[in-house]
Amino acid sequence: MEATLEKYSKTELIALALEQKNQASVLEKKVFESEKEIFELEKKATNLEIEIGYLQHRIEQLNRLAYGQKRERFEKPDNSQPTLPFEMEEEQKQELSEEVTEKITYERRKKNPNHQGRKPLPEHLPVEEIKIYPEGDLSEMVCIGEEITDELECEPARYYIKRYIRYKYAPKNGEGVLIGKLPQRPIDKCIAGPGLLASILVDKYADHLPLYRQVQRFKRENIPIAAATI
Repeated sequence: MEATLEKYSKTELIALALEQKNQASVLEKKVFESEKEIFELEKKATNLEIEIGYLQHRIEQLNRLAYGQKRERFEKPDNSQPTLPFEMEEEQKQELSEEVTEKITYERRKKNPNHQGRKPLPEHLPVEEIKIYPEGDLSEMVCIGEEITDELECEPARYYIKRYIRYKYAPKNGEGVLIGKLPQRPIDKCIAGPGLLASILVDKYADHLPLYRQVQRFKRENIPIAAATI
């Protein structure tokens, strides 16, 4: 190396040293930029890991909301508990399927003998009996029993006119007139009786039937009642 450097003059050696110094500065600059780039990449990687963790947490929450049981949808997961595998072996699947089948079969066989049939109709309802006799000549036959079949029936609302006829009496001397007194009415000078008023109020406030539908029902019965009157 010394023999090689002896060939150069002092000026050339100085120029060579400056050139190497410049090259070293360029390399140091490149190293600095590389380290800076590595730092930025590590920072981005850290941010991506944080974002991935957040997104995984959100996915777990959404899965729990969509597919979890109602009581578990808004419960915080316990990270200390070990996770359960989602896949099971074929033998375990077969055993589980057989157990479920046996349980369903046993419960069905157990419940069928205890079937109570239909519930009886309420006893407080009035009964309209319709007697049906066999066709033909029954004079030479003896009744040995009867078979009863109950049927729940409904009679639609029946509208009728309650007409009060008040007779007037006058004494023979022509002084004054006596007339029968009308019973007390819910609304004075109203053509609706207590039963009709009660029906309108119950339909409106108990059964939530709008008034315009009640007007339509009156129209089906050919009863002209204006909506304003209702």
